[in-house]
Amino acid sequence: MSAPDGGSFRDPDGRIFQIGGEIVRALSEAGASDWSAFEESGLLARLVESGDVVETTTASAAELEAVRSADPGGGWVTALRHERLPFVSYPYEWTFSMLKDAALLQLRVTRQALAAGLALKDATPYNVQWRGAHPVFIDVGSFERARPGEPWLGYRQFCMLFLYPLLLESYRGIPFQPWLRGSLEGIHPAEARSLLRGRDTFRGGVFKHVALHAKLERSHADGAKDVRKELRDAGFAKELIEANLKGLQKLVAGLEPDGGPTEWSDYMATCSYSDEDTRAKEEFVRAAVLRRPRSLVWDLGANDGRYSRIAAEGSEYTIALDVDHGVVDPMYRALAQEGAGTILPLVGDIADPSPGLGWRGRERLPLAQRGEPDLVLALALVHHLMISRTIPQRELVDWLAELGGELVVEFPDRDDVMVKRMLARKREGSHPDYTRSAFEQSLRARFEIVSSVELPSGTRALYHASPLP
Repeated sequence: MSAPDGGSFRDPDGRIFQIGGEIVRALSEAGASDWSAFEESGLLARLVESGDVVETTTASAAELEAVRSADPGGGWVTALRHERLPFVSYPYEWTFSMLKDAALLQLRVTRQALAAGLALKDATPYNVQWRGAHPVFIDVGSFERARPGEPWLGYRQFCMLFLYPLLLESYRGIPFQPWLRGSLEGIHPAEARSLLRGRDTFRGGVFKHVALHAKLERSHADGAKDVRKELRDAGFAKELIEANLKGLQKLVAGLEPDGGPTEWSDYMATCSYSDEDTRAKEEFVRAAVLRRPRSLVWDLGANDGRYSRIAAEGSEYTIALDVDHGVVDPMYRALAQEGAGTILPLVGDIADPSPGLGWRGRERLPLAQRGEPDLVLALALVHHLMISRTIPQRELVDWLAELGGELVVEFPDRDDVMVKRMLARKREGSHPDYTRSAFEQSLRARFEIVSSVELPSGTRALYHASPLP
């Protein structure tokens, strides 16, 4: 029996289940009526064909019965089956350009819905997932019949979860990821107003969407007024919604991240690899990747994605994860321009990975629970974790083993230029167990070493390892 998905409880008219490996959306009578309007409008077919909305079909009678058995009190009258996307990610793991493209998708879909006599109940980036570097809207349950005279109900949510994070990074150079990880609700108008003051008030969108928005919220804080009724009574027209959506689209499209070079943005130009080292490393990684077909590869510390691209040669899907948004964002933009559909770039810190968040810690799952990799690349990574972040060697190897897949890992010796630089910042005598022999011993305790090679420089070794049963 399948339990409802922990992140889909907020819509009373729809709920997500996993039934026999399929993604199934159960609908109430009201949800089924709105779904029929969406399907009959022809908009669904157009959005699916363009790739903007996840492929959706009617679920089988057996799947509907399975949903009813899993949630007998749900009152579900019909069910839909969705295309299963390879990996679930969250906005606090995206780059600026990813959140921007997701925002533009939300606005584009909302405008098309408006033209078709429909509306969207909400406007959250959690309704967007990815096919590689292409954003996909997944919540078909958000579409409903438009109610004449009502405003766009998703406006506040769009501001809090899309617009304010983008403005914060574009105008202040402050990465938004910690803000969104800190609150699944996003940045409130009053908070955004406190952050975007002074000269920022005269920058695009701030006065209208931040200052006035915060002021209106304060004036209606007692909740005594029915703002929606007031707007209906005043004859609120859909042309006003369209004008707002069009203005937001122009504003978001013009935003760019305001950030200079980051810690690792010039790594590939300044690292200590010789051309011979790079060729040997690429050959070793390619041989490990192509040893057998791979479903999901994680490239941890991916930097500009050089080895993620090699991983993609022999895998169905690759997650390219790096702590530095300044290197992941250019990678995403390059992949998006290429139309790449099998590499998903994400921002994440291996020493502080995304935890379970939201109600009961189940709305947004921890990184390790969203898909088991059958191969993990940990290249130019372990010395940063063991020396800079002081993660014990055995614990790091244990964590890599717990991921469940094969491993390609790089170990730079104490004589390596980068390692010398890192150890020079430490107290003398620190990390005495940071040696190749000690690392190999830890590795053999959890893995079988399939092959290994020392790079031509003589200061770095690569290992391809398979987890012990």
